[in-house]
Amino acid sequence: MSPDVRQCPTSRALLFLLVGVTGLAACGGDGQSNRQADVAERGAEVMPFDLDATSHRFEPTEIGLVETVVADDPADDDQITLVRQHLTSEAERFGRGDYGDPAAIHGDDMPGLADLEAGADAITVSYDALSAGARLTFTTDRPELVDALHRWGEAQVSDHGQHAEPT
Repeated sequence: MSPDVRQCPTSRALLFLLVGVTGLAACGGDGQSNRQADVAERGAEVMPFDLDATSHRFEPTEIGLVETVVADDPADDDQITLVRQHLTSEAERFGRGDYGDPAAIHGDDMPGLADLEAGADAITVSYDALSAGARLTFTTDRPELVDALHRWGEAQVSDHGQHAEPT
């Protein structure tokens, strides 16, 4: 006859630990899902294109970061136009050190953000139109800013969830 788990102190401790770890894992998942939903809501206020009809990609490079936004349907001229307009504006703003839009979407404490604002004069931001959207390329010769760009890109991917593609 097997002992009753509730009567054995070791079994109770293991059961308690298992329930606690499972609860923490569930809370962590829900917390991330809630954050992604909040980011999508704030993103819709800042970005004129439809997050569900477009994809973001943030690709770290040795000298910076490449941000690409494309329409999921390459024939969706409305989304392509909105992506291009937004990234043209963002390239100008980032070039001036204005990272207000990402701060509004992701929060002022977004990884890398403060470093990018402070070091904006050492970062070159270039814009390229693509057939289905646009691309921003961030380059710098300062290793600490390359690191900040990489952290910033990783945070974007994490926060945008299904709307972003990891590289």
